[in-house]
Amino acid sequence: MFLQHLMGVIYNPRKEWRAIEGENYTSKRIFFSQIALLALIPCISFFIGTTQIGWSISGGEYVKLSTDSALAAAVGFYFAIWIGVAFIAATIHWMEGTYGGKADLNACVALTTFTAAPLFLAGLSGLYPVLWFNVIVGLIAVCYSVYLLYSGVPEIMHIPEDRAFFFSTSILTVGLCVLVGVIATSVIVWVEVAPLTYTG
Repeated sequence: MFLQHLMGVIYNPRKEWRAIEGENYTSKRIFFSQIALLALIPCISFFIGTTQIGWSISGGEYVKLSTDSALAAAVGFYFAIWIGVAFIAATIHWMEGTYGGKADLNACVALTTFTAAPLFLAGLSGLYPVLWFNVIVGLIAVCYSVYLLYSGVPEIMHIPEDRAFFFSTSILTVGLCVLVGVIATSVIVWVEVAPLTYTG
């Protein structure tokens, strides 16, 4: 059922949000079944891409990561995704009262997960880790996630359209801050704490 909703929210979001709202998703179920699998997509993709093909900025010279280094980075990124999703969902739940929301934490986790679906799927671009390509795919995924957010908040959070717009904007701000925070933290860890090693 989750996979069906996942595909539906990509192809026909407004209709699918209503169907998702009627489901009895629990935070535990989403985290340990859906997010546990979805978070593997970018992690495994970039692990394979950076160890088998190699990282490149322009598609010219490729530099491969060692298996141990890439594995450590993938594992760290995997848990960072979990923390990011949990933080955003908790923030949505905390803010909803301000905008007249009537959803529980489970609904907030579901909203966060389905909204981030394009970003998870965009992780497949990691199989071809060329910077310009990954950036383009990532930007397209972010744009569609923003669309899903603005269309999903009124349905899932039970908020009128006018308030939903401002609530969605607040959520978007939090989400972008979390995304930047995860990227910045990853860079600091890879440079200062556990430097990446290359094989060529």
